Amino acid sequence: MFKLNFLQMRTNQALKKNKILRSSKPYKKAATVGILFTVEDKQKHHDVKEFIHQLEQDGKQVQVLEFLPEKKENYEFKFDFFSLQDINFWGTLTSAAAEKFIQTPFDYLYYIDMRPNPILLHLLARCKAHCRIGRFSENKSDFFEMMIEQNGTHKGLIETMYNYTKQLR
Repeated sequence: MFKLNFLQMRTNQALKKNKILRSSKPYKKAATVGILFTVEDKQKHHDVKEFIHQLEQDGKQVQVLEFLPEKKENYEFKFDFFSLQDINFWGTLTSAAAEKFIQTPFDYLYYIDMRPNPILLHLLARCKAHCRIGRFSENKSDFFEMMIEQNGTHKGLIETMYNYTKQLR
């Protein structure tokens, strides 16, 4: 599909051009958190909701953006979302919700997918988050300040990410 090829070119450009100062601040001092994920099933949706609750209990302000693939159900319509229809032929993102998310300078941005999604990698390349956290994936280190080796469930990935970031001092 052409638009995904164009999107990949835009992602590579964004990685080179994005000059945001990346750093990690102590978890206790972090105020804003972003969560980015691809809609997959009801269990993942539930795990993300639990994670949000946990972060809010810690006093964090949380924003969520989900990518809704074709033929997937958007459970509860609880979060801002965008889909493939929000990317034009030239690989340009046309979603206001996604653009707003990208422009937010989160202290931490958690990317909760087990396999890299090229569309969400594009957002990670362009985002203004200070510390991007995601699952370890070969050749994807340019997208993250912290990568977590985790081969279990989404819940396991979330718990491992949370535990590691809580230890940041």
